Amino acid sequence: MKKIGIGLLGLGTVGTGVYKLLHMRADDMEHTVGAKLEIRKILVHNINKKRENVDSSLLTDDWKEMIHDDEIQIIVEVMGGMEPARTIILEALKAGKNVVSANKDLIAEDGRILLDTAQENGRDFLFEAAVAGGIPIIRPLKQCLAGNEISNVMGIVNGTTNYILTRMFEDGMEFGDALGKAQELGYAEADPTSDIEGLDAARKVAIMASIAFHSRVVFSDVYTQGITKITARDIAYAKDFGLVIKLLGVAKNTEDGIEAGVYPMMIGKDHPLASVRDSFNAVFIHGDAVDDAMFYGRGAGEMPTASAVVGDVIDAARDIQHNCTARINCTCYRDLPIKSWGDVRNKFFIRMQVKNQPGVLAAIAQVFGEHKVSIERVVQDHAEPESAELVIVTELVKEKYMNRALDELKSMDRIYEISSVIREYAE
Repeated sequence: MKKIGIGLLGLGTVGTGVYKLLHMRADDMEHTVGAKLEIRKILVHNINKKRENVDSSLLTDDWKEMIHDDEIQIIVEVMGGMEPARTIILEALKAGKNVVSANKDLIAEDGRILLDTAQENGRDFLFEAAVAGGIPIIRPLKQCLAGNEISNVMGIVNGTTNYILTRMFEDGMEFGDALGKAQELGYAEADPTSDIEGLDAARKVAIMASIAFHSRVVFSDVYTQGITKITARDIAYAKDFGLVIKLLGVAKNTEDGIEAGVYPMMIGKDHPLASVRDSFNAVFIHGDAVDDAMFYGRGAGEMPTASAVVGDVIDAARDIQHNCTARINCTCYRDLPIKSWGDVRNKFFIRMQVKNQPGVLAAIAQVFGEHKVSIERVVQDHAEPESAELVIVTELVKEKYMNRALDELKSMDRIYEISSVIREYAE
């Protein structure tokens, strides 16, 4: 039976999962693919490090060995980072190799050149695992939902932040305690910055928006705000209002351009995304034909991510078998503008500490009115002789108007502090 050789770049958490899964499914490949899939080389930093259940003869610290091996037809990149991953992938594609990658950082920045290079050389470049781990989302957007005009992609695409917010909501924890618990359980890295500041989710949003709207969106196009300022007090108000707080990635294709952002948002408990708990991910899509659809599952981890990688490997192997590689590469045939974030309209929840005296609310309302901000509701709680906590929920308003109003409010001596500004979901 024909053999299709594989070169594996990286043997960390995901790489180990890919190695395991390919061996677990080896006997099925003659039926699934019509060929045997054989790992021929594995790139590692230290070939002398002992690795259990891994054939040491496959290890190399020279990636060029894979490029020059004619028996290797598929390169699997799970090493992460920008370089040398970018150089290796481009050289592999130019050498006639098909490439499978899980590298969201690289694809969110340089997806166009990677896909164009694949197309120029008639090879596959597949990256299902770059977004939402084991959840199929790239292939559905490119294939299953290709008959739709997608107008909205919204999701929970970072398991670390979703776990933290779940613990804050269900157990009443403050942010720091919930983060510590996530680190203790291995859901958060020792340096969790990329997760809690929304950077990881923003890269995934850039990739999804590019595919959904057929127009290139890069990481720097995505407005990004993390969850570090969310408090137990904000969670309590959300509960009172029948809402939950989630870190959402939101991308919309509007008449004025593409909106793309990642930020904490209050969302109604009846929305499907509200029930996504702990480290699970979910992506909610609206298309003109399919209407609403949601994809839900494990967004990270060794085997869920390996599932997505191996699915791409099988897809590439089938294309090799039938001489039809490069069937589907870059689908960004449009050149849509990225909407200025200041022109994006959102609802806002604003919690502030103010002087407890007559006329304060009227003065705040006047500032909002002067900056085109309409108020939906006002809640005053925890009044003390000198101060009171005031919560204001606005109607939909442009971000730039909201920011101007907040800047003016911060300068007023009647306002001690603006404690929280959180967006609220609106249809």
